Amino acid sequence: MQSSEGKTKRPPKSSRVLLENLNDEFWMNFALAEAQQAVAANEVPIGAVIVLDNRIIGSGYNQPISKCDPTAHAEIVALREAARHVANYRLTDATMYVTIEPCAMCAGALVNARIKRLVYGASEPRQGAVNSIFQICTNSSLNHQIEITAGIKEAECKTFMQAFFKARR
Repeated sequence: MQSSEGKTKRPPKSSRVLLENLNDEFWMNFALAEAQQAVAANEVPIGAVIVLDNRIIGSGYNQPISKCDPTAHAEIVALREAARHVANYRLTDATMYVTIEPCAMCAGALVNARIKRLVYGASEPRQGAVNSIFQICTNSSLNHQIEITAGIKEAECKTFMQAFFKARR
């Protein structure tokens, strides 16, 4: 955006927030597609993608049952792929999009990876370690804090999870 003097000026804050939310919704759709893969594999439908420079550098869906690995959560799978992609365990300028609020293990891994920003869809009232039970990602006692945006495509993420568990009962 240019002013009458020919200088570039930033759009008003309300416009920036709207654009950021639209961008977040765009990337959350990819996380939801990952969650759909979890359903196809008969796993809990959580999906995650990691974005750096407007490109997905890591993606994953829950796989602890099929991999016989309690650490194969969507977030961990995506972190591993992203770290291999950049050849570094530190993902300092990356954003993770995940359908459900991360658990304590995943929140700790995000801090250790130095993720810049976390965007998640629905809260997890029983195991959520970002806002619900613990605040690991923003804890000032830790060496890194993460910017958090919650509630992006929340209804869709929550409905997806509820439908999965309803079908299993």
